[in-house]
Amino acid sequence: MADIRCFSLQILAKLRDKLMDNNNNKVWDKTVDVIVVGSGAGALTAALRSHDLGMRVLVVEKSDVYGGTSAISGGGIWIPDNHQISQLGGEDSEEKSISYLKNIIGHDPGDGRIEAFVGNAKKMLKYLENNTRVRYESQPAYADYYPEVEGGLPGYRSMDPLPFDARELGDEFEKLRPTTKATLMLGRMSMDMKQARVMLTRSPGFLPTTLKVMWRYWSDLPWRFKSSRDRLLMLGNALVGALRASMMDRNIPLWLSSPMKNLITENDTVIGIEVEKDGKTLRLKAQKGVILATGGFEQNQAMREQYLPQPSHTSWSGTPAGQNTGDGITAGMALGAEVAYMEHAWWAPSTLPPGEVQSQILFVERALPGSMMVNSAGKRFCNEAAPYNDIGYDMYRADQEEGVTAAPCWFVFDARFRNRYPCGPLLPGYAAPDSRLPDHLKKDDYYFRENTLEALAEKIGVDKEGLLNTVREYNANAQKGIDPEFNKGKSLFDRYYGDPTSPSSPCNAPLEKGPFYAIKVNAGDIGTKGGLRTDVHARVLDRQGQAIPGLYATGNTSASPMVQTYPGAGATLGPAMTFGYLAANHIKNDMQLAQANVSVQQNNKKESQNAVEV
Repeated sequence: MADIRCFSLQILAKLRDKLMDNNNNKVWDKTVDVIVVGSGAGALTAALRSHDLGMRVLVVEKSDVYGGTSAISGGGIWIPDNHQISQLGGEDSEEKSISYLKNIIGHDPGDGRIEAFVGNAKKMLKYLENNTRVRYESQPAYADYYPEVEGGLPGYRSMDPLPFDARELGDEFEKLRPTTKATLMLGRMSMDMKQARVMLTRSPGFLPTTLKVMWRYWSDLPWRFKSSRDRLLMLGNALVGALRASMMDRNIPLWLSSPMKNLITENDTVIGIEVEKDGKTLRLKAQKGVILATGGFEQNQAMREQYLPQPSHTSWSGTPAGQNTGDGITAGMALGAEVAYMEHAWWAPSTLPPGEVQSQILFVERALPGSMMVNSAGKRFCNEAAPYNDIGYDMYRADQEEGVTAAPCWFVFDARFRNRYPCGPLLPGYAAPDSRLPDHLKKDDYYFRENTLEALAEKIGVDKEGLLNTVREYNANAQKGIDPEFNKGKSLFDRYYGDPTSPSSPCNAPLEKGPFYAIKVNAGDIGTKGGLRTDVHARVLDRQGQAIPGLYATGNTSASPMVQTYPGAGATLGPAMTFGYLAANHIKNDMQLAQANVSVQQNNKKESQNAVEV
C-alpha cells in the first residue's frame, strides 16, 4: 500500500507541474516556488535557505559542471563582526565595519546595502554553520586590504573554509568544477591558504609543510587508484562541495547543462524562466521568485568592449572560459532593469600561459622581494604588493599617459627571485630550473631571459634607459628595505605575502643577480563588478528605482555593494552568499504576507456574507 501511495503522489506531483497557465494557455514543464539560476556559492546558499524556509526549489546551471567561479576561487568569505572574532581575542563591531567600508569607498553609496550586508553576513554564516555542512574559520593574521584605514582590522574578518571530504559527494564529485592547477601543489595536491602561504613565500616551516601535503596525497592509496584529483577538497572546492552535499541531504534538484534562455513575465511580474535542456526548450514556473546568480560578464567580449576600460580581453580573466557571459544581466536589462558600476571589475593582474584560454592571476608573486612591474617606458607605476584590485586601476591609469603602455605591462625579476619563488606557471628554479621547464613555455616565448637588463629591455620592447634608471634607483632603496616612491611593503597587508626571511624586507630586495627575467602581465580580473541594481533584499530594481516583482539577483550578476573597492579577502563571496540568503528571506516573508492578505480577504468576505444573511 505504501508503494502504491508513493506512486500515486508522484503522479499527482507530475500532473501539478503540468498545470495549464490560465493567462497564456501554455503548459508549464515544471512548477516550483523558487528557481535559482547559477550554481556558485551565492546561488547554492540561496537554494538551501529557500528550502529550509519551506519552499520548493530548483537550481539550473548552464555548464555541465557545478560551482561556477566559486569552485576555483580561494573560497574565502569576508564577514565583519563574525562570532569567531571575540573567541580569538579580537574586537569588531557593525559600526566599525560600516565605517571602514564607507571610508575606503570614499562616500556613502546611500542605498543601504552596506548596512544590510554588515548586519546580515554574520547571520548567514551562523545559519550555514548550524544547518549545513559548511564550516569556516576566521584568519587572525589575514589583514583587511586596507588595515591602516579607520575601521580596518589586522585580521579576523577574512575566513577560510575547512577541508571537505569528496567521498561525501558520491558521484556528484565528478560534476564539481575542478579547481585550477594554480591552486594545487604540483598541479594536483590540495593546499589550504595557510599552507600555500608558507610554501609560496618560503616562510619558516615551508619544507615540513611541503612534505606533509605530499605525504597526505600519496598515502591516500585507495583514492589514488580511483582518481588523480585530491580527495580532500580545500578552498573553493571545499565550500562548493559542502554546499552541494547539503543540497543532496535535502534532495534539492540541480539541473546541469540547462542554460536560461529568458525570463517569463506576467503583468510585469517575473513568474518563471525558459531553459534549454536535452535539446528542448522548457518552461519552468517560479511561483514565488527567480534568483539570478549567473556571474558577471567578463567572458563576453562585446560587453567588455562596451563597458570596461580598454584594452580588454576575455582571455585575461581568471574565471572559467566561456561561462560568465552576462546572461542574467542582459535578461534583467531586457525587462527594464537598471544597471550600475559596469565600468568596474574585481581587477587582478594576470598572465596567460601559452595554449591556455584562462589566465593565471598573480596574487602572491608581486609582493615577493627581487621583482617589480614596469610600463613600456621601463618605469614602475604602482606599489606591486598592493591589493590586486588596486593594480588593475593602476595599470589603466598609467596606460592613459601619452606614449606609454601599461596594460599590458611587464613583471621583471632577477635570478635569485627565479630560483626561490614561483611566478605564474613557472615553478621555483630550485624545483624546476630553466632547462627543465615544459617546452611550450620555452619555445613560445612565454618568459624572457637575458643576461643583462639592457638585453632584456630590448627583447621585451621597453625603454632601455628607463629600465636601467628604474632598477638603479629601486635597488639603492631596496638595500635599506624601503620604497619611498610607492611605499611597497609599508602596509601590513603588503607584508602578508612577502618573504619574512628576506634580509632587507619582506617585499623589497635589489634586482642585481643575472640572468634577468620578464613575463607579460595583463589587466586581468576575477569577475566583473557591474550588474543589475538591487536593494537591501536583493530585489532587482528598474530604471525608476522600483523593485521588479519576482526577480532577485546576487553575486556578480548584481552591482557590487563595494562599488570600486575591495575591503578584504572574501569580499566577493561574502556579499554573494549574504544577499542570496536575504533574497530567500524576502521571498518567504513576501509569501507569508501574501497568504496573510488572502486570509484577511477571505475573512472579510465571510463577514460580509454573514452581515447580508443577518
